[in-house]
Amino acid sequence: MPIDYAQLPSPCYVLDEARLRRNLLVLRSIQEETGVKIILAFKGFAMWSTFPLIRQYLAGATASSLHEARLCAELMGRRAHTYAPAYLPDEFSELLTYTSHLTFNSLNQYERYFPTVQQFLNHPISCGLRVNPEYSEVDTELYNPCAPGTRLGILAEQLGDRVPPGVEGLHFHTLCESNSYALEKTLLFFEERFGRYLPQLQWVNFGGGHLMTDADYDLRHLRAVLAGFSRRYPHLEIILEPGSAVAWQTGELLTTVLDIVDNKGVRTALLDASFTAHMPDTLEMPYRPRVHGAFDPGRVSADTLPPHRYRLGGISCLAGDYLEAYAFERELQVGDRLVFADMMHYTMVKTTTFNGVKHPSIVIWTEKDQLRLVRRFAYEDFKNRLS
Repeated sequence: MPIDYAQLPSPCYVLDEARLRRNLLVLRSIQEETGVKIILAFKGFAMWSTFPLIRQYLAGATASSLHEARLCAELMGRRAHTYAPAYLPDEFSELLTYTSHLTFNSLNQYERYFPTVQQFLNHPISCGLRVNPEYSEVDTELYNPCAPGTRLGILAEQLGDRVPPGVEGLHFHTLCESNSYALEKTLLFFEERFGRYLPQLQWVNFGGGHLMTDADYDLRHLRAVLAGFSRRYPHLEIILEPGSAVAWQTGELLTTVLDIVDNKGVRTALLDASFTAHMPDTLEMPYRPRVHGAFDPGRVSADTLPPHRYRLGGISCLAGDYLEAYAFERELQVGDRLVFADMMHYTMVKTTTFNGVKHPSIVIWTEKDQLRLVRRFAYEDFKNRLS
């Protein structure tokens, strides 16, 4: 049964539990058929109320901070694969207690912190290095980890004939909502630059950006790419950590029209949510989300567009808190509800309380077609982020 949006509070993020499980089934099938480990990247999706479901299917999670690593240990019930561009000295010892795999972004970080890892006796920690294959097909520089001068990863020319003592794995991350053909090309560059180190290692982490739950993703080709790498290096454990793929197309953001403003023929529908605070990638990437019942002039022939066009405006006072016009079959009215599609991944994790605007509630539409209100935000949530 489709989500009954009439039952939902506004604004709210609503996750469809059935769609999430469908994605997880795809990911588990890849694990079972190829022998790789797929772990959840918290930077893309950290809705911990779904962790009891996710941990039935995935092999763990990756964290980029002490707080994410602690969340993994406490609510996923597993120690994290941890990576950060730089570690905070006063948090590092505590971070190790929540970590199973630890990746260093630079040789400086390795030299500074590896002695502490050696002295850590609570449980084994497998150390790795993030490397830069110097190849990426990501066009938007904000999301391109291999852009010239990047701060992310070690170049092959910076390593000697062997990896440093105690290093058991290499980690690269070059993709962003990419397909298996981009991964295949990346592996060519990775093996050319770092292949001589692979016999010395136990694992390789292919990072995130594998959009394997998208309808157009070639899963057969992915299986072939992974199988080929495994044949070349049968001793290596392969790890993938997709962010978007887990929550891809699993939920929406429901909003309500508060006002219609007309300024010299430009009509703006003001919503009870904010693009800068609640959907920041729509301004940063930028990308145009699909809106239920609306037509995007950039994707539809002008001859077929319905007549009623509205900018969609956010509730914050930022002048640029809006998206350019969408077209509708009928005129919008105050009280109408608009639904933004695919708002689970890289959306909730990046929200702010800018302007003190009301943060959307978090809702799960269960597999039994029932509404489960997970969180409703209040003044205290805004106040406690400040001092």
